[in-house]
Formats: sequence, structure tokens, C-alpha cells
Amino acid sequence: MSKASKGFQVNQKIVYPSQGVGIIQAIEKKVFKTEKIPYYRIYLEVTDMTIMVPVERAEGLGIRAIVPKDEALRALELIAEDYEPIPSDWKLRYQMNLDLLKKGSVSDIAAIVRSLYHRSKVKELPILERKLYDSALKLLEDEISFSLRKPREEVEELIFNRLESK
Repeated sequence: MSKASKGFQVNQKIVYPSQGVGIIQAIEKKVFKTEKIPYYRIYLEVTDMTIMVPVERAEGLGIRAIVPKDEALRALELIAEDYEPIPSDWKLRYQMNLDLLKKGSVSDIAAIVRSLYHRSKVKELPILERKLYDSALKLLEDEISFSLRKPREEVEELIFNRLESK
């Protein structure tokens, strides 16, 4: 299912799960020790930061292409579905969600948003979990807005309408 990271092109929009949506600005060779290694130069708009990632490590870091429209729509549907109750121990819950975020599929990110949103309605989330929720929500909004070519505000409204439908 995952596309080989070697296939990324300059100007392609990508998702770096722990960082956000970015764009490949260039593929450059840098000298590391005595070897010339190809790197992706990725611009992350959310943090206004440019990072360098070795091409051969990109896939291992979870970097992937923006999902096609049908997958983005499926993630929006997932948000409105019933879900398994999550552990009440916030540390266990946090670790589970952090692992999902690192895997970084759009459906994993949607599952984090759904579960933490509903958990926050029961009880206020601890600070670390709140940050995780905010990061996952932003990542989901960004990726879906790029995939569906809709403004971020419209996608945010779609997500919250589906969350509230439960």
C-alpha cells in the first residue's frame, strides 16, 4: 500500500507524520563522511521550516504521498463511525495514539482525532494528550484539504460536523 519513497518528485506534496504536510523542494546530494548521499529538501508550511531527509530513510520515517481523494473521504467517514472505548489510563492511551501517529496513515490519524475528541467530551485531556490531539487534527485537516482541494476552514467544519454527529 505504501508508495516507495524513492518515487517522490520535486514539487510533490507529502505527509511527514510527526511534522505535517510538506512539499519536496529539491533532491540534493550531500557529502556525509566520504559518501555523496541523496536527500529530500522538504519545506513544512505549518512550521515554516525546511528539513533535509536522506532519500533512503524517508519511508522508514513514515513520509508518504498525500492520499488520493477516495482515501481522504474514507477518513472523513471514519470520524463519524462508532469506535471501541479507549483505555482510561491516559499514559497507555497516549502511547497507543503516539504509535498510531508515527504509523501515519490518514485513517490512523482520523482514529486519533475521533477517540481523543470524544474522550475530551468526557474529561479534559492531559496537556501531552491535548498536544497530540491538536497535532493529529492539524495534520488531518491539512492532508484532507490538499487531497480534496478544499480550503482548510471548510475541511475543519466537515471534520467537526462528523465528530458531532455521534
